[in-house]
Amino acid sequence: MRVLVTGASGLLGRAVAVEVLAAGHTVSCFQRRPSQVPGATDVLGSVTDPDTVAAAVAGHDAIVHLAAKVSLAGDPAEFDRVNVDGTRTLLEAAKEQGVARFVQVSSPSVAHAGRSISGDDASPADPASARGDYARTKAEAELLALAADSPALRVVAVRPHLVWGPGDTQLVERVIERARAGRLPLLGDGAALIDSTYIDNAASAIAAALRRIDVVHGRSYVVTNGEPRPVAELLAGICGAAGVDAPGWSVPASVARAAGSLIEAAWRIKPGADEPPMTRFLAEQLSTAHWFDQRRTRADLDWTPAVSLDEGFRRLAAHYGAR
Repeated sequence: MRVLVTGASGLLGRAVAVEVLAAGHTVSCFQRRPSQVPGATDVLGSVTDPDTVAAAVAGHDAIVHLAAKVSLAGDPAEFDRVNVDGTRTLLEAAKEQGVARFVQVSSPSVAHAGRSISGDDASPADPASARGDYARTKAEAELLALAADSPALRVVAVRPHLVWGPGDTQLVERVIERARAGRLPLLGDGAALIDSTYIDNAASAIAAALRRIDVVHGRSYVVTNGEPRPVAELLAGICGAAGVDAPGWSVPASVARAAGSLIEAAWRIKPGADEPPMTRFLAEQLSTAHWFDQRRTRADLDWTPAVSLDEGFRRLAAHYGAR
């Protein structure tokens, strides 16, 4: 197939493009800056520009849509413009140009209302209950995508959970930087069980969804390694791979949530240069269990993760050792 991958300049988008290329498909990468994916053709532009989107989509059989505004804070209108309107524009172009397959890369946060998740499957996306503008707009985008599912345009939503690996700046680098500066506490006792996904596994699951879309279209799937670990252990593994001390102090989860709400309010008035140090959503993520039943995902996608968490930590340590 001729596959268009959006957002391929990011860690996961790049890995997906490489995975799809390895499966023998022709790949174009559509994003605002070069993807640097060997063997792929770059098409530069934004999902917010209908003319550029139409030109990028032309001639493709399938789309894997990863491009998104990913942040803990920011202008709500910008989240809407990129995540919701951008997805709508891409879907409309896909319909107009006869694209047959569309993989919407979503997030488990679209169905997370702040409570613990223990062994659940993929619940319906719920923008009204989602925490923060990123989760809200990704929920709206997933609903838009699945509503477009038809015999002519088969759509599936894949929600990789907490993706990490070498080169990750969203999670790994921030954890390490804050730990090195002594600004990374545990929330509560750090015992909440959390699922995560090593980058190679997330990419191979998304490629599997594309391969299996005739069977799985119209549905949503959460993807994880299937190895929930206490949050303290997960953070310690990341810190240990980079040779920094794991968090050695803690704050009550209720205090972190209250502080997160106050920081969010302050950030809306005067945004900082980087991500806020805490938000209510982040406090909830670090203090409540969220792990998922992977049986339906693995059976329907005919997929299993190839890289264990322990092997992932070894690869992460090798990455930092090489640096």
